[in-house]
Amino acid sequence: MAMLIQQPLVMECTGWEAYRLLDSGGGRKYEAFGPHAFIRPEPQAMWQPRLADWDAAGEFVPGSDEDGGGRWNISPEVPDGWELAWKDVRFTAQPTPFRHLQFFPDMAPVWDWMRGQLDARNDAETLNMFGYTGLGTLALSDHGRVTHVDASKKSVAQARKNAELSGTEDRPIRWLVDDAAKFTAREVRRERRYDGIILDPPKFGRGPKNETWRIEEGLPGLINDCAKLLDGKSAFLFLTVYAVRMSSLSIAGLLEEALAHLPGRIEHGDLAVREEGEGGRLLPTAIFARWSNPG
Repeated sequence: MAMLIQQPLVMECTGWEAYRLLDSGGGRKYEAFGPHAFIRPEPQAMWQPRLADWDAAGEFVPGSDEDGGGRWNISPEVPDGWELAWKDVRFTAQPTPFRHLQFFPDMAPVWDWMRGQLDARNDAETLNMFGYTGLGTLALSDHGRVTHVDASKKSVAQARKNAELSGTEDRPIRWLVDDAAKFTAREVRRERRYDGIILDPPKFGRGPKNETWRIEEGLPGLINDCAKLLDGKSAFLFLTVYAVRMSSLSIAGLLEEALAHLPGRIEHGDLAVREEGEGGRLLPTAIFARWSNPG
């Protein structure tokens, strides 16, 4: 039976050449994405900024609703997209209407952790649910076959372009435009198994056939189905949750219930990004729960 470790952890992103958290405070964050700096809303930055001036090429101005509306004010010097890299993974960054830039830099320690779980396996089969623009998929493709699932045709198309940029377009990756819950249920009926699963579900979303997803309603059933795709030889399941009013303990408890039939351990905590420079603060960005099995 998987053991739940109650003490929370912090998975810390310290930044790299393509991404740096320059400063934060006053409900905003100041970040560099390669050569361009941007200001974005960040409610968890409740302290005051350390820098007197934020010289940015663009800023996302949130709307009056709570569902992520708003607009970008961007300098003409910013191109439509520019190439960045994380280790051997190359990708395009670009401001989107959803306030991010086509990738989530705080996931960098997660990509490292997943690779570490698969270090002894060169023929692993992994599943990336809600795979977005594919950075997690490309990180996992070092260790074998990957199934990438996302409901957005545009996101999957961008993920395939990122694979081409990385020179990994010939790796055994299945690129699927599909509803995550329906796909997982079909995989259970097919009696498929995976060595690792990563899930990054949105708070709210729609599938390719206008299926509605609400995380509080859909997550328990999805996790139960994912548990059926793992066995005692599987290595990990990693779940991240953004922008919801819940504790990492709650999603860890969900994993503990669903994975009770498996060995290993369940951990939970915060994803966070460290401001650059001496005395840089940790800015929390999301909660996570993860199951690992050394085998």
